[in-house]
Amino acid sequence: MTIDWTNFTPWTSLIGGMLIGAAAALFILFNGRIAGISGILGGLLKPAKGDMLWRVAFLGGMLAAPLVSGLAAQLPEVKVDAGTGTLVAAGLLVGLGTRYGSGCTSGHGVCGIARLSPRSLVATAAFMAAGFATVYAVRHLSA
Repeated sequence: MTIDWTNFTPWTSLIGGMLIGAAAALFILFNGRIAGISGILGGLLKPAKGDMLWRVAFLGGMLAAPLVSGLAAQLPEVKVDAGTGTLVAAGLLVGLGTRYGSGCTSGHGVCGIARLSPRSLVATAAFMAAGFATVYAVRHLSA
C-alpha cells in the first residue's frame, strides 16, 4: 500500500482520530464496554442473551461507513502490493496474535491506552515492535 503524500492532509487525520476517540468514549459511557473490534466480533460466536443486536449494529456500521463516505467524497484508491497467500497468512497471524494478546489494536491501542491500562500499554508496544520488525524484515532482509 502506498500513501499519496500530495493529497495527504493532517486535518482530516486529526478529525478522524478525534471521531474514533469520541466514539470509543461514548461507547464505554453508554454501553459500559470497550470498543475492541475483536471482542465485539468474537462475541458473535457465543453471544449472550440480548447481546447480538448491538454487536451486529456496530459491525454493520463499520461496514457501511466507507460506503456512506464514498457518497460524500471520492474514496482514495487502495493498492495492495501483496498476493492472496500473503494476505491470508497475514490475516491468520493477526487473528492468532489478537487471541494471544487478549485483544486487538482498537481495544488495547485506542481504549486501553486511554484508560492508562498497563496491560494495554505493553500490548500496544508489542504490536508496534512486531510491526516495525516485520516491515524491516520484509523490506530489507528478504530482498
